[in-house]
Amino acid sequence: MAKQYNDYYTYAYLREDKTPYYIGKGRGRRIHCTQRTIKPPKDKSLILFLKKGLTEAEAFKHEIYMIFVLGRKDLGTGILRNRTNGGDGASGHIKSEEAREKISVANSGKIRTEAQKQAQSGEKNPMYGAPRTEAQKKAQSEKMSGRFLGALSHRSKAIIAIKPDGTELHFGSVIDAARELGFNQANLSKYLNDGHVLSRGPRKGWQFFFKNPEDF
Repeated sequence: MAKQYNDYYTYAYLREDKTPYYIGKGRGRRIHCTQRTIKPPKDKSLILFLKKGLTEAEAFKHEIYMIFVLGRKDLGTGILRNRTNGGDGASGHIKSEEAREKISVANSGKIRTEAQKQAQSGEKNPMYGAPRTEAQKKAQSEKMSGRFLGALSHRSKAIIAIKPDGTELHFGSVIDAARELGFNQANLSKYLNDGHVLSRGPRKGWQFFFKNPEDF
């Protein structure tokens, strides 16, 4: 069985108005690489880590989700300059369109018909090629910025569960931890916010913390 590495991350390049123009995944210095079609911003404060401590599969999944949420400029569905739906990085793992669509639907909770998907893409989009006023551009920017911040809510941050014996368990999000450990999401979020030690139940003595909160 191949070894799982937890040193992958997802990231965003932001415009000056703080809206993202590119979503990616990687490890090491990938986030700062300039030998690529879409360059990182010169202002380092506009380079943002989204989630850290991920496996490659988790990073692919989150990249696909963020691109789905924010949409692509080339398809007329959003504000990103990404040319793919994600999940097809340099590490050789290439997901099919069907797989990417399933992950997108699973994360968004939405089901799109073929007609809806076609209407949102390229020349089939009724707004394709139509000039937009400054007011429309501003409204779109604010809308996407809100969606971006919403996708970065505490529920999507990586967390650490610490057992009484000091053993650490790492999870990609509150949702993942709640599912794996059998917790109610709302209760787990409260534990994270309060930072207290559980005093009863099967997880007595456990503590939960956001992982690297300064990176979010």
